[in-house]
Amino acid sequence: MAPTGTRILCLVWHLVGAIAVQPVVGPTKTYKNKNNCLRGKKLFSSFLSSMFFDIFDATILIDSEVRWRDDYDYLKGRGYTLRTRYHPNWEPSWVTDTSKVEEECEDSYHIPTHQVLDATRTDGSIVVLKRVDTKQPQNDLPILQYLCSQEFTSNPRNHCVPIIEVLEPREGSSIAYVVMPLLYDPDHPDFETIGEALSFWKQMIEVWVSTLLVILQLSVSKGLHYMHEKLITHGDCKFGNFMADTQHLFDSPPHPSRLRMRRDFSGPSKQLASRTLKPVKYYLIDFGLSKAKQPEDAPFLRQAPWGGDKSIPEFLDLPYDDAPFCDPFAVDVYCLGNYLRQTFLDGYDGLGQYRTGHPKGFEFLRELITDMVNEIPSKRPRMFEVSSRFDAILAKQGSLKLRSPIVSTDAHYEFSDWVSHWSTQLIRIARRIPAIPRP
Repeated sequence: MAPTGTRILCLVWHLVGAIAVQPVVGPTKTYKNKNNCLRGKKLFSSFLSSMFFDIFDATILIDSEVRWRDDYDYLKGRGYTLRTRYHPNWEPSWVTDTSKVEEECEDSYHIPTHQVLDATRTDGSIVVLKRVDTKQPQNDLPILQYLCSQEFTSNPRNHCVPIIEVLEPREGSSIAYVVMPLLYDPDHPDFETIGEALSFWKQMIEVWVSTLLVILQLSVSKGLHYMHEKLITHGDCKFGNFMADTQHLFDSPPHPSRLRMRRDFSGPSKQLASRTLKPVKYYLIDFGLSKAKQPEDAPFLRQAPWGGDKSIPEFLDLPYDDAPFCDPFAVDVYCLGNYLRQTFLDGYDGLGQYRTGHPKGFEFLRELITDMVNEIPSKRPRMFEVSSRFDAILAKQGSLKLRSPIVSTDAHYEFSDWVSHWSTQLIRIARRIPAIPRP
């Protein structure tokens, strides 16, 4: 095993390389500028590769990978085969066959996160395994099992990531494996229209209205929001915890670490259909910081801070030894609003810096989002209010608005792009295909 310093540098290189080659956060289509952007990223990645060549050694498994390798046979015996890289007798393919180029070999890529790894099931389907240490107080297994109970899964509005199976800890171990569907970032592939993006907004708002803020049935405006017996806050609504089931849009599942390639690296992963024609369901994941409340627990306060969003107003300038208690529901509203603001309104690069360009066409939602991120928690709308206002705003949008392309403020959109886009939309209008897809 490599020395600790080398392993740390490998991790740093992996992180920087991932930032350099992965798409930036957001649904923006950049068209002509996009190719230049990708070309620049490849050059930057090559530059970094040359700088760190002696440091980064893909032939070495880092500590988090060794754990997966050690459980390879156990998981295979339970019906789940990990990538070749984690086979106990793995030898780098580019080493055993010198005609291969390291960067073009699937087994040269580390896992994106140490707790999660994709696997092939005995039926041929691709799933994700999540390592959960049941001894850790913040493990999300109990609440995941609760949210995947019949009470929740029977509700079509439930958008909590489903559990396929749980492999309970073996004797003498505290590690369980949660088997879930293979999901991708919401913006892969790109949203084509404003209506497709609004489908994502609507489903994410539904998470709280129908699943995470629930205690009884509440009548609002045009119908009923189904509310359950528990009040649950997510606690970590940020980029990376919103995912999409988009496998059916591609000819082959994209590789989790290299989205532009097929999982087996047999070639590029090609998009075959749009979200409008084959609607996508979106999910909320990572419930390690979630809290379930009972009605008698009111007023449901929680001591700050928590979660990955560091911009939450009530978490700023906290006293070191006497942090205040906050309303976790108001925090969830802020975090969802902040994520949508960064992703669809103002632009965000995932590193805390706002981009120069951002998607155009979503300003009609500015007032709602501004209220959701109000610095004063008590002035933020509750999630059922957010849902009601969102639906009212949506009802005012015409078909042409909803079918408009998503274009960045710093992108160049050619006349031929407009012709191609609207030719497709006119056909969909004639076929009466809804502008806002619904799974």
